[in-house]
Amino acid sequence: MKQLHQPNLWSWSLFNEERDLDFHSVFWRRPAGNVVIDPLPLSEHDAAHVARLGGVKEIILTNSDHARAASALGQQLHGSPGGAPRLWGPALEPEFLASLGAQPLRPQHQLGADLQVLELRGSKTPGELCLILEGHTLVTGDLIRGHRAGRLNLLPDVKLSDKAQAISSLAQLAELEQLEAVLVGDGWPVFRAGATALHELLVELGRSPD
Repeated sequence: MKQLHQPNLWSWSLFNEERDLDFHSVFWRRPAGNVVIDPLPLSEHDAAHVARLGGVKEIILTNSDHARAASALGQQLHGSPGGAPRLWGPALEPEFLASLGAQPLRPQHQLGADLQVLELRGSKTPGELCLILEGHTLVTGDLIRGHRAGRLNLLPDVKLSDKAQAISSLAQLAELEQLEAVLVGDGWPVFRAGATALHELLVELGRSPD
């Protein structure tokens, strides 16, 4: 796995030829138990790295289109210390959760104060999750992306269920001035001045921050 901007964060990726960008998964090492977000298939090399870091306790899926290799990873890690990781996903996608045997992850959760969970509106799936790790790092699923290095963009209009709600969700995130990084599920991450990048996208879409 690749080291990210913090010593307890790593990522692994898969290039998507259809979209000409990388898909990403995030590994977060934490005292309460390690977390993987939107897992892609894990190579033997990366699986060994995960094992050295203490395995995985929780798998979080930001939306139903990011189920990716969650079930396979759970089976792969079933025999590791602590057993199979627990699966979590958007509370507003109950059929998806049931199909995976996953639990709903709501803003009022019990996975620790170092994890903040937000539900976004207007994306292509209901109640898409974004996660704030340790107050400084935003992890997004599909709504906010990075098709060009150094800037963020919104999911294309044709895939949005409600653009006005999507922009309102973005505005909510843009208020979080403490954000250092934005780790997108698709495209280029922003490792510095994450809050500024969110503000710039909001302005680009024609809405001034409140």
